[in-house]
Amino acid sequence: MEVKIGIQNIGREITLESAQDADELAKVVAESISKGTELRLTDDKGRQIIIPSSVLGYVEIGAEEVRRVGFGAL
Repeated sequence: MEVKIGIQNIGREITLESAQDADELAKVVAESISKGTELRLTDDKGRQIIIPSSVLGYVEIGAEEVRRVGFGAL
């Protein structure tokens, strides 16, 4: 699942691939914003991304994409 995070007053966004599904990610983001705590996400390589919820501009959660294998993927 691709996740893009926009930070206030910063031109670049943070992009990561997560093994969690869209509903789990949305729940984690909503809890972080409502409680005012930092947003903690783990990407598919095990790296942790920690962002204070007070500086979040937006969080875009991509649609699930089935990866194709073979010559049909070209």
